[in-house]
Amino acid sequence: MAASSSTGAVGGAVSRQRDLFSPPPAPPTEAKKRRSNASSIKKNAFSMAKEQREISIAEFFTKNRHLLGFDNPRKALLTTIKEGVDNALDACEEAGIMPVVTVEIIPLEKDDRYRIVVEDNGPGILKSQIPRIFGKLLYGSKFHRLKMSRGQQGIGISAAAMYGQLTTGKPVIVTSRHNPKKPAHYYEIMIDTKKNEPKIIADDEIDWDGRRRGTRVEIEMEARYQKGRLSVDRYLLQTALANPHVKLIFRAPGEKELVYTPTSNVMPEQPKEIKPHPHGIEVGALIYMLHETKSRTLKSFLNSDFSRVTSRVADEILDHAKLAAKARPSRIARQEADNLLAAIRKTKIMNPPTDCVAPIGEELILNTLKNRYEAEFYVAKTRSPSVYRGNPFVVEAGLAYGGKQPADKHVRVIRLANRVPLLYQQASCAVTRSIAAISWKNYGLSQSAGSLPVGPLTIMVHVGSVWVPFTSESKEGIAHYPEIIKEIKLALCECGRKLSTFVRKRRRAVEEHRKRSYIKLYIPHIGIALREILDLSKSQEAEVVETLTDVLERSRKG
Repeated sequence: MAASSSTGAVGGAVSRQRDLFSPPPAPPTEAKKRRSNASSIKKNAFSMAKEQREISIAEFFTKNRHLLGFDNPRKALLTTIKEGVDNALDACEEAGIMPVVTVEIIPLEKDDRYRIVVEDNGPGILKSQIPRIFGKLLYGSKFHRLKMSRGQQGIGISAAAMYGQLTTGKPVIVTSRHNPKKPAHYYEIMIDTKKNEPKIIADDEIDWDGRRRGTRVEIEMEARYQKGRLSVDRYLLQTALANPHVKLIFRAPGEKELVYTPTSNVMPEQPKEIKPHPHGIEVGALIYMLHETKSRTLKSFLNSDFSRVTSRVADEILDHAKLAAKARPSRIARQEADNLLAAIRKTKIMNPPTDCVAPIGEELILNTLKNRYEAEFYVAKTRSPSVYRGNPFVVEAGLAYGGKQPADKHVRVIRLANRVPLLYQQASCAVTRSIAAISWKNYGLSQSAGSLPVGPLTIMVHVGSVWVPFTSESKEGIAHYPEIIKEIKLALCECGRKLSTFVRKRRRAVEEHRKRSYIKLYIPHIGIALREILDLSKSQEAEVVETLTDVLERSRKG
């Protein structure tokens, strides 16, 4: 047992010594590392896959409400009223009804909560359409048609309802009647943001105070009412300026009812819907149109699905593209579509029709400027319609100079797009850039390089188009398309030349009056000098003074 024990001890020592001097275990090979990394990547990929899910448009804008103009409570109030008024005016004009729109801001018990009410005398809304119009984002009738209208995306009023729901948890309340012989429809609607679908809280029929037709929208929301340059008051004033046929009634908290009466009893001409112009199309949209068209041949597709494409123009396009006129549109391949688009761009095609836009008109711009602003000189110009990316647009400009407007501040700028005032994002708008790029010193105003001019002037610019290229979904600024900037400059320069003539005449009149005052001041002294030199009597001296004064007055009238 002792020997065995001794042997075991020696063996253990040798073993420990061998372990002490043996090399460390080899590091894992590169293959093992790759297998380990692959295992971890596979695990992460599976876990990441479980987290993927579809995002609805309502859910996206709930988290990104600033994109729609709901940055803060003050701006949210303005955006909500703007969307409601725009929808009301579009509906009334399409139905041929002279619009009467009432806007009411009702303060609630909490300091930061208001009930916003927008009511119109329009044609009303069908019962089946009410939930989707107010409870589903990107639902409307204006996105797919090419004609001038205030709304474009079908996202505004439903976004306002979503903001109210988000900040107060309350539904949007809609009352509408489209037939005077039937009761009005009453709805309380909320939005399922995960599905972007309406949830109907209440659905009833009511007798709506004898109202024959119209729609009333009520939204409770967190907001702040405050007067100033970016206020609801300023928006409604400019809306009345751009829409002289509209009667606007405004009830603000703690103030008397304000009524903007119409200055014109003529409805604006209704724009007509047009088809897309070939020069504004892109290859992806062209491929989509080729597969969705009901035309059986490529030539008939070009004739019927585009504006300004006659039979001769279609033959010329197909000849350039080396495609058969009787080819099936749905069988056109990607490369052939590229060739077709290249041929379209090479072919000279008449500009699209311009009856799809409805300008305000020079006469109405002048009348509204005279009614709203006290000035000494007014001028307006409506340019002939032009085109950007195949979309017709028209630019109008108006100036009101002098009067009680401050002469030591930057000019007041009124920006309008499709008769809708743009109050925010002035610095990033094509209108502001165009104004700042003009040398107003040539027209009698002072101006620093690259900035707005200084002087007693109001500048109004209206851009009307089948599709206004806004800089964001909130529709607050116009994008810097060269064609639009060029037309704005030309309209303003035409007005500026007339302004320059007026300013020069007025300055000459002021200078002439100053010189005449000096002469008139010295006429009595001339009379005295002549009396002493020529030894005249007092009566002769008075006669000389009277004669000189009469000559001075005749020269002024001449």
